[in-house]
Amino acid sequence: MKKLVAFTALATLGLMMFDVNAAHAAAEGAEGAVSAASGFKGIGGGIAAGLGALAAGVGIGRIGGSAVESIARQPEMTGPIGTNMIITAALVEGVALFAVVVGLLGIL
Repeated sequence: MKKLVAFTALATLGLMMFDVNAAHAAAEGAEGAVSAASGFKGIGGGIAAGLGALAAGVGIGRIGGSAVESIARQPEMTGPIGTNMIITAALVEGVALFAVVVGLLGIL
C-alpha cells in the first residue's frame, strides 16, 4: 500500500510538469506548442483525477473489509466499529473529492 501511495504522489507530480513546460513553450513564441500543450494538460488532469478516485476506492474498500472482519471477531462492538468506519470513509472520500477537483482544475 505504501508503494501505491508513493507511486500516486510521484505520478501526480510528474503530470503537473506538463503545465510548466507548456507555459515555457508559449512564452518562447511557439504557436503550435500552445495547442499541443492544452492536449497534454487535459490528459494530465484526467489521469490525476482518475488516480485520486482509484486510490480512494482502494482505501474505502480496505476500510470496509477491515470493519467487517473486526465485527466478525467481536459482534458486540458492531456500533462503535460501524461509526468509526463511516467517519473514516467520509474523510477518505473528502480527500478523493479534493484530488478530483484539483486534477480537473489543472485542465482549465
